[in-house]
Amino acid sequence: MTQRQHPIGTGFTAASTADDVLEGIDLSGRNFIVTGGHVGLGLETTRALSRAGAAVTVGARDPERAAGALAGVERVELDRLDLLDPASIDAFAARYVDSGRALHVLINNAGIMGGRLSHDARGYESQFATNHLGHFQLTLGLLPALRAARGARVVTVTSGAQRQGRIRWDDPSFSTGYDPLAGYAQSKTANVLFAVELDRRFAAEGIRGYAVHPGIIAGTNLGPRSKDDDTAAFSEDQMREMGLIDADGRPVIDPERGFKTPQQGASTSVFAATSPQLADIGGVYLRDNEISPLDTATPIAFSDAAGVTLTDVVPHSIDPESAARLWEMSERLIKA
Repeated sequence: MTQRQHPIGTGFTAASTADDVLEGIDLSGRNFIVTGGHVGLGLETTRALSRAGAAVTVGARDPERAAGALAGVERVELDRLDLLDPASIDAFAARYVDSGRALHVLINNAGIMGGRLSHDARGYESQFATNHLGHFQLTLGLLPALRAARGARVVTVTSGAQRQGRIRWDDPSFSTGYDPLAGYAQSKTANVLFAVELDRRFAAEGIRGYAVHPGIIAGTNLGPRSKDDDTAAFSEDQMREMGLIDADGRPVIDPERGFKTPQQGASTSVFAATSPQLADIGGVYLRDNEISPLDTATPIAFSDAAGVTLTDVVPHSIDPESAARLWEMSERLIKA
């Protein structure tokens, strides 16, 4: 794995947009699923894929409500998907597989961050359940359609928070010691480990896995989604202190420091999903439209002394033994 984690000179930058990385790529006849593809980064991802000719199925908790955001976007259909509801996940996957369509790319984009401790229908902590377990179950359910594509990709949106994340093997749902940001970081580490093990298991069948860090984008609606918690992940004052917004509350845009527009943030997902430069590469973590180098020297931190956000992948996030262990644990959890 460590040999894969090195830049390949893609020619794109942190400032590149989804349209930039899709220039010259025709996605006509190719089918995509984007979870949460009606809001924030997911919406920009859906729009860009549609402009390139793709047919996109968007999974949303409330398709009728989501329809307004996607009005006018061509070749897009909506279907109900609640990643906190195992029955909803199975039903969504079954409907797609039963349609007989091949699935060329699954983009596991939806996610939540922060909030009070809440749980899914099985009793699992909601960030781990939404960001990892729900997408894990969805991907397994869609395997027949992915196999039918005879060359497919599974792209999972993670975060630079993978640097701080650790899998709580004996207590992933925080029966004690819950901290919302620790829960988020755990789920984002799980996203990377999932991509690593998925690629190991299915590359021989033509299904490749990728984890992508989109950058830091203020105002993407990333926050609690449980029915009993509308607490924001960060207050406006905290966002200002973190440099996400300026004194007037406007998003700070500085791609080289990791602060991006939604169009720039969506680019790495689209790059992982479509770039021919990745045709023979999988099981990697990407950021800024490039394979991340492996950071073995820098202390695990959020930013350096100059305020530059640190997002390179770290060894524990791509450890193959941890990846296999997480896969086996996830299989047990979704069957419980």
